Amino acid sequence: MQQTTVLWFKRDLRVHDNPALVRAVSLGLPVIPLFVVEPDYWALPDTSARQWAFVRESLIELRRDLACLGAPLVLRRGEITQQLEDIHKTHPVAHLLSHEETGNAWTFTRDKAVGAWARAMGIEWTELPQTGVIRRLSHRDRWTAHRQTFTNQPPLDAPQAVQGTDIDIGDIPDLTLASDTCPERQTGGRSHAQALLHSFLHTRGEPYRYAMSSPLAGEHACSRLSPHLAFGTISGREVHYAKAARAQALPTAGSNWAKSLRSFEARIAWRDHFVQKLEDEPAIEYRCMHPGFEGMRPTTPDASRLYAWEQGETGLPFVDACMRYTRATGWLNFRMRSMVTAIAAYHLWLDWRSFGPTLARYFTDYEPGIHWSQLQMQSGVTGMNTIRIYNPIKQGHDQDPTGAFTRRWCPELRDVPLAHLQTPWTWSDGRATLLDHTYPAPIVDVANAARAAKTAVFERRKDPAMRAHTARVVHKHASRKRPTKRRGTAKRSKTPSQQLSLDL
Repeated sequence: MQQTTVLWFKRDLRVHDNPALVRAVSLGLPVIPLFVVEPDYWALPDTSARQWAFVRESLIELRRDLACLGAPLVLRRGEITQQLEDIHKTHPVAHLLSHEETGNAWTFTRDKAVGAWARAMGIEWTELPQTGVIRRLSHRDRWTAHRQTFTNQPPLDAPQAVQGTDIDIGDIPDLTLASDTCPERQTGGRSHAQALLHSFLHTRGEPYRYAMSSPLAGEHACSRLSPHLAFGTISGREVHYAKAARAQALPTAGSNWAKSLRSFEARIAWRDHFVQKLEDEPAIEYRCMHPGFEGMRPTTPDASRLYAWEQGETGLPFVDACMRYTRATGWLNFRMRSMVTAIAAYHLWLDWRSFGPTLARYFTDYEPGIHWSQLQMQSGVTGMNTIRIYNPIKQGHDQDPTGAFTRRWCPELRDVPLAHLQTPWTWSDGRATLLDHTYPAPIVDVANAARAAKTAVFERRKDPAMRAHTARVVHKHASRKRPTKRRGTAKRSKTPSQQLSLDL
C-alpha cells in the first residue's frame, strides 16, 4: 500500500494561504485532506449550534475547492486518534500536517493525544503557523517585529493540483445540538468572506473608525470578517494584503478611508496579540492572569443575576438590547462587547468564568485566544490594564441617541419617551403598567453597584504584595517593541483595554 500524507484541517478552512496544504503537496505523496467532526467538542459549554452551522457551511465550500484541485475533503466523525488509526490501516500515513492551533483547553488536550499517537506510530506530525502567533515564546520583547515579519510575507497561492487517494470521502454530518435560535447568523464559507472583504474595503468601510462604536452603524460599517478569521475561511495575512493594496490606491493619506483602514489594521494586529496570550499561558482560560485576584468575586454566581443578564432581562434597557441582539445575530460591536462584559463583572459582580461560556456560545466568531484574555481584562483581573466600569445608561444615550436600537430589541419599551428610555423606572406615567409586568425593574442600582465594585477592585490592586505578580504579567503578556526591565515597579500596559477585538 502506498504511503500518504494526512492534512488535518481544524481552524484553517481554506485552500489559499494555507501553509500546511502547500507543505503537504510538496512532500510528493498522495494527500488525504481530513476534517474530523468531534461530537465531544461540540458538547462543550463554550461551543454552540450556531458555530457548528457556520463551520458546516464552510466545509461544504472547502470540499468543493479541494475537489477542484483533485482531492476532495474527507469527513469523519468521532475521536480524532481513532479516525487517524482507521485511516492508517488502509492508507498508511507517513506524514501528518496541520496548522498551529491556539484553541481551548479541550483542543489543547486533544492535540497532545494526537502527538502521542503520532510518536507511537512513528509518524512525523508537522504543525505550521498561519498567523503571527509564536509558539514557545518566553516573553514579548520585540514580538511586534516578529509578527510583522510573518504578516508582510505574501499570501501563499493555492496549489495547482493535489494528488488524491481512493479513500471514501464520507458525508458532512448533521449534529444534534442544544437548541440555539440565531435567525440573523452570518453565513459560513470562503465566498462570503471574500464578498465581505471586498464590500468593506470599497464601500462599507469608509466610516469604520467613527461608526464601529455604535451597535447600529457598526453592524454595517465593521468588516464582519470575525467568524471567517476565527474559523480560517480567510487568513489574516490575506486581509492585511488586501487592505494594504486598497490603502495604496487611496487619493489622500488624511481621508476618512485612510484613517479607517489604519484603525482596521490595528485590530487585525490585536487579534494576534490576544491569541498570543493564550498560546503563552493556556491556564488563563480558567485561572486569573494575576493570581492576586482569585477569590475576589464569588465562585458560585448569583444564578438569578446570571440568568437575567443572559436573557437580556436585567431591567437596564441598553444592556438588555445588546444581549438580545447578540443572541439573535451571533455578533456584537466592540464597545458593546466591552460594556456587557463589564456590567456582568462589576455591576452584577459575577466571576468571568461564570458568564464567559455564555458569551462564547453566543458569539459565532468565538476565538478562545481572544475571548478569555479579553474577559479577564474587562473584569479587571489582569493587574496591568486600566479598570473601565461602564455606565450602561450613559452608553445608551451616547451610542443609541435616537433609541432605535433599544426599541428594536426591547419592544416592551416602544412607548416609553426617549427621555426615559434608558431609565424607564423614572417614567411616572407608565411605571405602574411597565415595570415587572411587560419589562423588569432593574436588578441592581447602577451607581451603587459600580461604586461597590470599584472599591473592591482598587482595594485589591493597591496591596503591595500584588506588584511582583503584576511585573510577571507585564513581562509575559504586555505588547511592546522594546525589552522590559525586570526590576522595579511594573508599569500598566498601554494595550488598548476597552476593545473586545473580535468584531473587527
